Amino acid sequence: MADKDEAGARRAAKPTINDVARVADVSKKTVSRVINRSPLLNDETRERVEKVIRELGYVPNPQARALALRRNFLVGLIHDNPNAQMVLNVQQGILEALQGTEFAMVIRPVDRNSSMMLDDVRHFLEQQRLYGVVLLPPISENDALARLCEELDVRYVRMGSAELDDPDHMVASNDREAVREAVTYLVEQGHRLIGLIEGPDGFRSAKERRLGFEDALARAGIKLPRSLIASGNYTFETGVAAASRLLDLSPRPTAIFASNDEMAAGVVHAARDRGIDVPRDLSVMGFDDTPISAHIWPPLTTVRWPIVSMARAAAFKLVGGLTPDADAPEPSMFISSLVRRASVAPPR
Repeated sequence: MADKDEAGARRAAKPTINDVARVADVSKKTVSRVINRSPLLNDETRERVEKVIRELGYVPNPQARALALRRNFLVGLIHDNPNAQMVLNVQQGILEALQGTEFAMVIRPVDRNSSMMLDDVRHFLEQQRLYGVVLLPPISENDALARLCEELDVRYVRMGSAELDDPDHMVASNDREAVREAVTYLVEQGHRLIGLIEGPDGFRSAKERRLGFEDALARAGIKLPRSLIASGNYTFETGVAAASRLLDLSPRPTAIFASNDEMAAGVVHAARDRGIDVPRDLSVMGFDDTPISAHIWPPLTTVRWPIVSMARAAAFKLVGGLTPDADAPEPSMFISSLVRRASVAPPR
């Protein structure tokens, strides 16, 4: 009876890396290299070992792999961004890329204005032994942070509204061109008095979107008085405050472009408080195409920013070498496009 129990236990035992090496007639080190996607193998050996792994149902031990790589199977998301929806969208894209892998995501908010920011990030990277990090704007625009990642041998990808690095280390969108085309659409509708609610100082996205706005007006021969520019912080509340200032002007603008959807929703709210009908009396346009743009009334005309796709590509750039379907390189440039809904109409 004991012999039968022992035999059953052996049958139920999970296969080990030693079993794979024995059946494939290779060394344990070779199996480890296959598991860790090492380039130091020929295709015939790799395919033979992968076939044995499938046949035996061998599942690599993530702790052992982490020891071999001297890294944990963690992808970090480091950000200092007041736009909660943007951070959620980035998380969605990263998690989609990591689905079905051994990787998990950890999130680290930082204060970009702190003199200790680089020290805090250094401590975080050293303590967590991350496999790689995704850096969100505006801290992704900090070259010293990228150099710190290189110093600590931590893979990194910088997300931004313009090209910030070489293609292996960045994903970017064409914010300036997208806003230029969007504001040109307002001009084509007949608007000449167009207000701008720009994003916060220090954000490359705010700069690129303002430049696109100015490009469109310049191309149409429209002057932009300083009074038609109001500052915001990518939040609903600052959108309300900035719109209130613009709508108190005389004459007031017939259209307002807000540099993100949260602030554009604030514009619609401020207009409604004043009895100003959108879009009959005021056209409103945003940027992002977050859920709020389709859920408010009227639905918001906006620029679709492919942030989920960008985040997914950023994560794939980090972990692609350790995943089986990583033959094609991930794109680095993503194109934003205008989504026409019901918040824009010709001026009366």
